[in-house]
Amino acid sequence: MGTFSLWHWLIVLLIVVLVFGTKKLKNIGQDLGGAVKGFKDGIKDGNASATDADANQPAAGQVANQSHADASTIDVQAKHKG
Repeated sequence: MGTFSLWHWLIVLLIVVLVFGTKKLKNIGQDLGGAVKGFKDGIKDGNASATDADANQPAAGQVANQSHADASTIDVQAKHKG
């Protein structure tokens, strides 16, 4: 009773095909595939933009070396509590 056998899944698949039809299942599959592809592209674009933002900021050691000439400049990263 714990899991279904292969025959149970084949019968369920046959019933689903009879109820929805192959054309509707094909459209659902295409829509689902497009959604997954869009999600993966969005994740990839999000990671790429975060990497680009990190690449545009100089490293902490570079900032300290550049501001070393002006002793009155303090480099502090402010964080907002919200």
